Amino acid sequence: MAERVTIGMIGCGGMMGAHERGFRELWDKGIKNFEIVATCDLVKSLAEKMADQVGVWQGNRPRVYSDVETMLKSEPDMMAVDVVTVHRAHHSVVVPCFEAGKHVTVEKPLAITLRAGKLMLDAAEKAGKVFQVAENYRRSTENRAIKWAIDSGMIGKLRMIYWVDVEERLWYWTWRDHRDQAGGGWPLDGGVHFADLFRYHVGDPESLYCTVRTYNPYRYKDTDNLTGAIPVDVEDTTLAVLHFADGVTGSWTYTLSGPGDKWGHRAVYGEHGSLTWGTGFKSRKNSMTMDELIAEHHRAIGPDGVEKLFPRGIQDTIATELNEFVEAVLHGTPVEITGWEGYKDQAISMALYESDAVGRPVLLSDVEALRVEAYQGRLNADLEGMTR
Repeated sequence: MAERVTIGMIGCGGMMGAHERGFRELWDKGIKNFEIVATCDLVKSLAEKMADQVGVWQGNRPRVYSDVETMLKSEPDMMAVDVVTVHRAHHSVVVPCFEAGKHVTVEKPLAITLRAGKLMLDAAEKAGKVFQVAENYRRSTENRAIKWAIDSGMIGKLRMIYWVDVEERLWYWTWRDHRDQAGGGWPLDGGVHFADLFRYHVGDPESLYCTVRTYNPYRYKDTDNLTGAIPVDVEDTTLAVLHFADGVTGSWTYTLSGPGDKWGHRAVYGEHGSLTWGTGFKSRKNSMTMDELIAEHHRAIGPDGVEKLFPRGIQDTIATELNEFVEAVLHGTPVEITGWEGYKDQAISMALYESDAVGRPVLLSDVEALRVEAYQGRLNADLEGMTR
């Protein structure tokens, strides 16, 4: 059995920087059961820069590549890959990696469409390799404490979850503002984090209804004077109602076209009280700050439980997800967010668009089974290897 997992980093742009910091955090805390042996990016200078950064703390510099095919052929002994590319490229990168016998962790969302994601799930099953979706939000001290509080009955039987984010973003976010590269706007890119939290804390939604709008089809080079307009084609507003089992309901609103007052509220309500992100617990008679709730959670699970969730005191959520991936490759231990779990998370985000496209509520089971693709069909038609 190998003592160290050899890893290639694919896609060396902004988000891979967070992954590099996660790997470095593990290394700094004495967790050195992995080695970054290769970096790869279409823009080779980015791969070179990433290799330089890794070399500083790892002690040896990874080899550098500008295309995945060459990297896979040149690194036959490489065991795993960490994929952080534009959403459009996920399936076209991940499937060949599985075919080459590599274990894979891929940044969320799983894919640009669910049909593309299904190709990845099938390839992972055929290869028999570890497949992790890099979903990190649930791994925070706050979300672990909220999950514990719900499961321990602190707020009683669940009733509803509210998730509201109102803000304005006028600056241009390159490929993320274009549907053919990102698959959708922030309700997919970032919203898939929240979809995972809905499932983690409340359970799988059974259906949802959503209205989608694009109030501002431009971003600006000069956001102060609104000049240098750049056309974009992702939505900027979604308003959804979700229905879960046992009568639990959810309200999920997001807009980045809300000038003026910036506002947000994220809370789950039960028959006895509420848990609010950033605030803590409150019932009719008692309350607890979030820091107090986290401390109470840690007391309840004890030192061994804390160590399991936050090995060696590491609270960087990307570091802990990467540690889990490495352990799974080395020892066959399970990953928390498998490819299938990532698929179900993404189905919630995609259901927002599908509901708006068909003008009615949609069942999540239909979206997951690819029976509703009014929105995604246009994207699939433009992707190589996508067939209906």
